[in-house]
Amino acid sequence: MRPTSPELCTCLAIRQAARHVSQYYDQHLAPSGLRITQFSILAKLKARGPLTINGLADVMVMDRTTLGRNILPLRRDGLIAIVQGAADRRSKDLHLTDLGRERLDAARPYWAAAQAGFDAAFGSHQGSELRALMRAVTSTDLVVETTEP
Repeated sequence: MRPTSPELCTCLAIRQAARHVSQYYDQHLAPSGLRITQFSILAKLKARGPLTINGLADVMVMDRTTLGRNILPLRRDGLIAIVQGAADRRSKDLHLTDLGRERLDAARPYWAAAQAGFDAAFGSHQGSELRALMRAVTSTDLVVETTEP
């Protein structure tokens, strides 16, 4: 049976939950001067090394323009550098700078407090299950069908 009410929309529920949790993490990270998306970008660059903008967008499951808006303040503040690609000189690689690494390390305790607070409020086991479920959602191949509803 197909849902017939917008209140039953999976996308709406996920987006509302994501905004709710993002606001919570942003409040915890505020003293560091980073928002959760910026923290996540820096963490991905630290974990994976230099990435192209398209590569980072894929890893973050973000569209390129949204990622571009998020990296502007990181670049302005010297937390990341954009350099000519090593493999393809036409591409641009994003690098975590030493200052970016320092800011990320300084923000980590605030992130850890948010993570612990979320697990305390939601339940550690449920939080773990939720993360696994969300990873499964992002790895699901959702394809738009060409037939009318």
